[in-house]
This record gives sequence, C-alpha cells and structure tokens, in this order.
Amino acid sequence: MKILVVNCGSSSVKYQLINMETEEVMASGKYERIGETEAFIVHKVNGEKHKMEHPAETHKEAIEFILEQLTCKEYGVINTLDEIDAVGHRIVHGGEKLVQSYIVDERVKQLLREAIDLAPLHNSGALSGIEVMEKLLPNTPMVTVYDTAFHQTIEKDRYMYPLPYRFYEKYGIRKYGFHGTSHMYVSQRLAEIEGKDVKDLKIVSCHLGQGSSICAVKGGKSVDTSMGFTPLGGLPMVTRCGDIDPSTVLYIMRKENMSAAEMEQFLNKKAGILSMTEGEGIAPDFREISDKATEGNEKAMVALNTFTYSIAQYIVRYMVAMGGIDYILFTGGIGENQANVREGVCNFLEFMGVELDKEKNKIRGEELQISTDNSKIKVFVVPTNEELMIAKETVRLINK
Repeated sequence: MKILVVNCGSSSVKYQLINMETEEVMASGKYERIGETEAFIVHKVNGEKHKMEHPAETHKEAIEFILEQLTCKEYGVINTLDEIDAVGHRIVHGGEKLVQSYIVDERVKQLLREAIDLAPLHNSGALSGIEVMEKLLPNTPMVTVYDTAFHQTIEKDRYMYPLPYRFYEKYGIRKYGFHGTSHMYVSQRLAEIEGKDVKDLKIVSCHLGQGSSICAVKGGKSVDTSMGFTPLGGLPMVTRCGDIDPSTVLYIMRKENMSAAEMEQFLNKKAGILSMTEGEGIAPDFREISDKATEGNEKAMVALNTFTYSIAQYIVRYMVAMGGIDYILFTGGIGENQANVREGVCNFLEFMGVELDKEKNKIRGEELQISTDNSKIKVFVVPTNEELMIAKETVRLINK
C-alpha cells in the first residue's frame, strides 16, 4: 500500500510518498513560495535532491506539479497516480470538534472551515490542499490527521484558562496543544525500543525545533502539554515568545503604538530567544545562536540558558502531572541534533537523579539512550517521524 502524506502551509506544500509494506520513503519534497514568481520545489528521490524553479500561483498548480514528478520518467517512482492508495493530510488545528483522525467527507471539511479562525494560515492552506487533491485524485480516499487530536485526553481542569467561561463557550478559548502527531509517534517508538507497553510508562516528550513543545505522556495518552490556545505559548522558541506576563504585551503596544495585528506578528516572528541576541547580527537559526553561545557571546549564552532552563522547568512540572517520570526523550530538529541543549537541560535535573552519559550524548539524529545506567530517569533521543505516523493513521482508517 502506497500512502501520499501532504502538509500544506499557507505558501508551501511538503509531501512524502511512503510504501507502507516496508515503511520506505519512495519520494519526498517541499514546494516553497507558492504565489510568488520565485516559487520552487526540492524533490528527493534515492537520496538525491533535485531543485526545480517552477512558478505556482496556487496550491492547485503546485500539487499538480508534485504529482507530475512522482510519475515522470526522470524522477518518478510510480507509473500512474492510481498506485496511490490514499492521501493523508496533516492538519494543525482541529478545534474541539475534530478530535481524532477522519476520512474526509463534507462534514469534516465544514468543521475544518469552522476551525480556520483558530489557525488561519495553516488550516486554510490545508483545506485548499484537500480540495485540490479531491479534484486531482477523485477516486482516492483522503484522511485528515490533527496535531491537536493527541491532546484531547487532557482533563478539563488542565486545559481551561482562568478567564470568563463565556469566552470558552463563544470562542473555544482553551489549551489545545500541538505537535501531537510527533509526541504520539516518539512515545510509542520509545516503548517499542524498550520492549514495554506504552500504557505502563510515564514519559516526558520534548519536541524541540523552530517551534518547541513539551508533553506529559502517561499510559500512552497526553495528560498535559506546554503549547496552549495557539503554538505561541509554552517554551520560549527561536522567534516565538512563549509564556510571558500578559501585561508586557499591553505595555509594549502602548509604548510602541502597535496594533493588535502588529503585536501578533511581533510575538510570533520577532520575539523569542533570537530577539534576546538583538544587535549581534545572528540569523534566525538556532544553530547560529548555539554557535555564538559556544564562542562566548554573552547575549547568546543568556538566550540559550533561558531556553534550557525553561525546558527543565516544564519537565519538573510534568513530574507533578504524572506522579513521577520514567523517561525523558528528546526529538525534533534541536532535540535530535543539539547535544549542548540536551546536556544543559539534564544538568538542571541532576537533583532528580538524572545522570547524562556525555559520550553517548554526542550523537546526532540517532535512537539511543544517552543517560547512564545509574540514572534514576532514563533519557533517550528518539528521532520523530510525523509523516509515518500520519501514514499509519491513514492506513488504519481506510482499512476500517
């Protein structure tokens, strides 16, 4: 069975074609800058990258070109589009009504339209992708998989905010959580690695990347998570502020004469740990912040320590949420590849009996236990694979 996994953003499309019999990625890629004259695609086959500049005014044009690459003589991996058994769509926000994975029908699309306000850029792009795929592959089943769905098991007293209840009833304002597909995959994978039932484990999953979130996974279910109503909350991220005193937002708006739209853009794109290095000429890339910190740049060092300290704080918080911790795992672009971040976090947790093996911690992007045998809490690196998780969910539903 071959599953095409699609992740449509506001101006991009990521994709993977996966052979589920072997879980092999047959082809993958990303179409960027859709709607601009500089639109281009990077298509990967057999370990080789092929970059092609190709204008695409709409998602439809981009997806048509992607499908052409999958079947063309030069880069193709299938003979016809009929070989695609189903399409799995990654959706960022399902709101309160889209609480699990679904086969796409008119009801699902309508509920997705109603949830656009919760994630306007991501959800509108995803809906466009679904509607385009339905036209191009009319006989192929479509499945939607939601980043928020895994967190639907969080109890109400943990997802409600201390705000008037009418705002929850009218606008759905509550904690939703994100990166759910990743947290679900890595927690299940860790249980497989350890040869244990995930239902017996208490895991803190640290998905660290440009966007970062922590999740308390007890018995295979999310019981709390750091991101909230939007992916802006929780940890400080590269360009997102994370949790801050709400009054600072109002104060800056008054002082800088900023509109609500300007402040929203600021908090998402121009805040975070990168902003703490202002004036140092550092690019919006965590690796550069980390390198500058290693070189002794004071602002970068403070920013990096702010990040690791916040992660450690959330881990301790989730010891309370689960009544203990069996495993801490690191995943995501930063979590899988930045040994200094993992070490920094674990140093804060030594009082809990966490003991890092510094030699094993030197790995990048590998599955491995990086704590010593004497550590009271095991620490692992587990590379995430959200696309495979989406493909598995797609197969599960269409087989039903």
